[in-house]
Amino acid sequence: MKILIIRFSSIGDIVLTTPVIRGLKKQLKKSEIHFITKSAYTSILENNPYIDKVYSFTNSLSEIIPHLKKENYDYIIDLHKNIRSLSLRWKLKTKSFSFNKLNFQKWLLVNFKINKLPDIHIVDRYLKATESLGVKNDGLGLDYFIPKNAEIEGKKIIEKIKKDYLVIVLGGKFFTKKLSVEKIINIGQKVNRAIVILGGKDEIEEAKRIEKKLAVTNLCGTIDLNTSAFIVKNATKILTNDTGLMHIAATFNKEIISVWGNTIPEFGMFPYFNKDTPKTNSHIIEVKNLKCRPCSKLGYKKKCPEGHFKCINKIDEKKILQIINQ
Repeated sequence: MKILIIRFSSIGDIVLTTPVIRGLKKQLKKSEIHFITKSAYTSILENNPYIDKVYSFTNSLSEIIPHLKKENYDYIIDLHKNIRSLSLRWKLKTKSFSFNKLNFQKWLLVNFKINKLPDIHIVDRYLKATESLGVKNDGLGLDYFIPKNAEIEGKKIIEKIKKDYLVIVLGGKFFTKKLSVEKIINIGQKVNRAIVILGGKDEIEEAKRIEKKLAVTNLCGTIDLNTSAFIVKNATKILTNDTGLMHIAATFNKEIISVWGNTIPEFGMFPYFNKDTPKTNSHIIEVKNLKCRPCSKLGYKKKCPEGHFKCINKIDEKKILQIINQ
């Protein structure tokens, strides 16, 4: 049985597909699992032993469709479910399964604050796409496989820190989902352990502002995703926005303090652990009972649409510190 999984982006969303990948490979005998994604995200999948082949594209699917047609897939599992993935399914003319994105329920909640969302994580919605093939949730959580070269690079960094450390993740595609630099500085000044800050090139300026006020190991924009994953794996605790490294931290069952701004955990994207991980490993930090929240199912890139940004400005710094220092 040859199966193609579709998920084009992004880091966290791809990591959240790993229980599906593992379930298909381990529960369907002699199955061959292929995955298609954007070229920028192949490093997340290339070391996964449950994937037989990764296909990728840079700009257009047309560059890869002829190769996919030659594979003669038995099934397609569409875990992206947008116009592009629907187009791919149509062109490959193969029996396919997908999942419920709950877009209408999210629209009701964002626009009218009417909550009709079911209490179900997106991982479990992904897994429903495989039910017809007999695949069940094995309860083993998420996977992330770090290559040897990233482990070697990560160990060099950790050796310089010489003690247990807190990782603060600055990354986040949307401004309204990110803990402010001011709050990070306020919290960091009272933390009782070493601090490592992680993020991409977009967070370099924020990291420099923090570095002026705090003694930190600043790795923003200097290491790749796999090395960042190794740093996360060996941290004591993780303070993070709702972003890709939050989900990577969950693959290693780390203690996660996740901060939620304009979006809410009820959308089904909170940290997903394996069945044996203590519930105390996940700390959700949010400002409840704001009339404007959630103001979007994704976020805003530049500013709060209401102008006050209460969902972040009113975040309880003392509560975060208590969890970090306990």
